[in-house]
Amino acid sequence: MLLQRSCGILVHITSLPGPYGVGDLDSACYFLDFLEKAGQSSWQFLPTVPGVDVFGNSPYMGLSAFAGNPLLISPDLLYEKGLLEKRDLVPAQPFSEYTVDFNAVTHFKESLFLKAFRQFEVYGHFFDDYDLFCKNQAWLDDYALFMSLREKYELQPWYKWPRKIAVHDAKSLAKASGELEDRIKYHKFVQYIFFEQWRRMRQAAKKNEISLIGDIPIYVGYDSADVWANQGCFDLDKRTLKPKNVAGVPPDYFSDTGQRWGNPLYKWKVAAKPNEPLYQWWGQRFVHIGEMVDVVRIDHFRGFASYWQVPEKEETAIHGKWVKGPGAFFFKRLEKKTRGLDIIAEDLGVITPDVIKLRDSLGFPGMKILQFAFDSDNKNTYLPHNFDDTNAVVYTGTHDNDTTVGWYYDDSVPQRAKERARRYANSDGQMIHRDFIRMAYSSVANLAVVPLQDVLGFGSDCRMNRPSIPDGNWIWRCASRFLSDEICHYLRDEARFYGREKDVLKKGESDAQSIGF
Repeated sequence: MLLQRSCGILVHITSLPGPYGVGDLDSACYFLDFLEKAGQSSWQFLPTVPGVDVFGNSPYMGLSAFAGNPLLISPDLLYEKGLLEKRDLVPAQPFSEYTVDFNAVTHFKESLFLKAFRQFEVYGHFFDDYDLFCKNQAWLDDYALFMSLREKYELQPWYKWPRKIAVHDAKSLAKASGELEDRIKYHKFVQYIFFEQWRRMRQAAKKNEISLIGDIPIYVGYDSADVWANQGCFDLDKRTLKPKNVAGVPPDYFSDTGQRWGNPLYKWKVAAKPNEPLYQWWGQRFVHIGEMVDVVRIDHFRGFASYWQVPEKEETAIHGKWVKGPGAFFFKRLEKKTRGLDIIAEDLGVITPDVIKLRDSLGFPGMKILQFAFDSDNKNTYLPHNFDDTNAVVYTGTHDNDTTVGWYYDDSVPQRAKERARRYANSDGQMIHRDFIRMAYSSVANLAVVPLQDVLGFGSDCRMNRPSIPDGNWIWRCASRFLSDEICHYLRDEARFYGREKDVLKKGESDAQSIGF
């Protein structure tokens, strides 16, 4: 997929239209139809793991690296399975078309999941593959127990649970498993439903010849099933169970004080030898994501070359230091686990020669961001004329950037950068988002990916994430009327003109309503 000219759209599943307050795996199938009609080859989305309210439901700080986000489950598909009644599908209050109210959506959907689970308990014999699913998911037992214990201890983080439970004592966990049997089965059922619906969506992607591009954050959340169940993989203080140091990045484009993410760091070696359980865990992670998607973007790829280590006591990331990562050894060790999975290296931020050397030695395409192209001179590596290889993925912006329209009208962006952008595009800037799309499509990069907000020309109010600002992120949604016939025509025409159009079966013209949202 990454060896030929193609194009795609970046939008998270939660941002898709739908009647239940958040995009889900049914609306995802309709969006695949939109992509096919628009001549697109790829759909890139953010991590699909369960979020947590304390982190604003960030998909980069999930409760598990393996589990699916229950909010992405479609109530309509539960109804089709006979697990809900029609009346269950009517929310007490209508949801917004434009933003996700995570608390309201969670309350509504969890009530539906519980009803569906009770039906499943009665008619479970119709779901022959449930037991096989539970047997084949090595992560599921720990996750279901973790979530059940989290409920029992009133959503406190695992390191504040009773000591024997917190340190994963086998006898204590066996006792807890017996006491929490019903809730454990409930959480397994929810995951079973998620991955059943995911398989349906992936089959639709294959039918439409759309490659799914997933996202693996290099780090996982401290309060997650992964850290709790695999404490030997992380650099934790055995007495306090706190991280000795945490992840982040030094001061950069996004923040003058850097970003203190707070994730625990990996314990790459034990007694000067590779930490075998950690490599096993990573291997399982790659196999799992490879079963879900065709391509994966490794977020913060540079952390494998060297990573920014911040003392846990520090409030910002300023006083961190660079520490050497596992490098090429990591990928060679896991070569069999990543076979058949295309990888994109997120190589943004402070990039040093060792990162470039690692990326190129592995043959991974890096990322080119057009919003970064105009803040210096004609040697800027993000300018399309400086792309030195077709093995790259060009973006107008990412989920961490402002929208292109928002960037253009942002007073903090130097006027000189905007002038350079207009000159480069031979444009007056009135349709700056389409100018950037044209620059991306006309570049030599094999894959061009455009955030849906840039396709639609939306402003800063539709931005997905503001790094280092904890509130108001991840909530943007696209109303169905914006995914119009005109947008399909525009994208397909641009893709065709620049040699990126996917071969599409001509099915005649259609409007947004026929797409099905």
